[in-house]
Amino acid sequence: MRRQCPFAPPAEYAQLREEAPLARVMLPSGRTAWVVTRHAEAQQVLADPRISTDITRPGFPALTPETPESARKRGRLHEGEFFNVDPPEHDVYRRMLIPEFSVKRVKAMRPGIQTVVDRLIDEMLSGGPPADLIESFGQPVPSMVICQLLGVAYEDHVFFQSRIRNRKMVTVAGETALARAAIAEIRAYLDDVVTRAEQEPGDNLVGRLVTERLATGELSHNALVGMIHQLLIAAHETTHNMIPLGVLTLLRHPGQLAELRADPALWPGAVDELLRYHSIVDGAGFARVAIEDIEIGGQLIRAGDGVFVLTASANHDERSFERPDDLDIHRGARNHLAFGYGVHQCLGQNLGRAWLEIAYETLFRRVPGLRAAVEVDDLPFKYDTAIFGMYEFPVAW
Repeated sequence: MRRQCPFAPPAEYAQLREEAPLARVMLPSGRTAWVVTRHAEAQQVLADPRISTDITRPGFPALTPETPESARKRGRLHEGEFFNVDPPEHDVYRRMLIPEFSVKRVKAMRPGIQTVVDRLIDEMLSGGPPADLIESFGQPVPSMVICQLLGVAYEDHVFFQSRIRNRKMVTVAGETALARAAIAEIRAYLDDVVTRAEQEPGDNLVGRLVTERLATGELSHNALVGMIHQLLIAAHETTHNMIPLGVLTLLRHPGQLAELRADPALWPGAVDELLRYHSIVDGAGFARVAIEDIEIGGQLIRAGDGVFVLTASANHDERSFERPDDLDIHRGARNHLAFGYGVHQCLGQNLGRAWLEIAYETLFRRVPGLRAAVEVDDLPFKYDTAIFGMYEFPVAW
């Protein structure tokens, strides 16, 4: 079930949601799984400890055929990537990172984010229209800020962008050879970053984890590499795709954009509404497996059954959101599931919101004449990738 419109979830979701909160579906691998379509039931699944995120568990719903041995190998390869493990192991990793993404820490990072955003807008304006908003702004904003966060050289953001561009060759059917090669290169680079930090730790996320966690034996070298790799990919891919999508959406709602320009205090609510509205991480991004029998929405899910939470459907559930297919910056959509829910809710959501607020507010304030340089129908949208977005977005001003 793929999107057919850049401003709506897959059309089939509405029918599934109307018929039942859960539905049985066939996967490309030939196996079956449950999909969760409604908001309340999605929250239940995402919060229930009887539902696992562990990719090595029997029954975990891989989109492509996988043997138990290949699943175990994949689990070893991704050591430290705690999104895919359950409590209590998950909680150990998460507690190590909570201080790095606290409201206080993110507030302290805002001036640095603002500097990056202003620099990129200066460069885009100096180049003159037209420009590709993704190449000149959407993509470098997160990669440059992540370089600051990790304490790596500014020049390395070019490396991150090129490898992550290949890493995003992860389609709805699974990873390509190019994606696997890019993942290996990124991990090798981060392995070197951790090695250098072990020798000379700096005042940054990696340095603090080396000093406070690796040196004490709480973390292994490889687990720290995995943690940093997962944070890098998760932060970059979501922000890089949301920035241009949000810009395009607001350009199509000039009345609401005018309100935001007149009152910047509205931006936090607008960011949450854009996250709900687009729900760019969906389905495969919220794959789970039941480890005990559990009843959700009147449906029995057996131990070993695969489950996908359709967050794009849940975030458009009429039972939880009035007129869900309309963009409304005054909605107050903080209960959306774009960041997940429960113990696995996105650790970096404070930073993600800050990125988007600063990027949108600054861009629309400094480039008042910003407009799409092509018709929406001519824009190349990522209907074939696991995270929705655009490949290019030509703009003028």
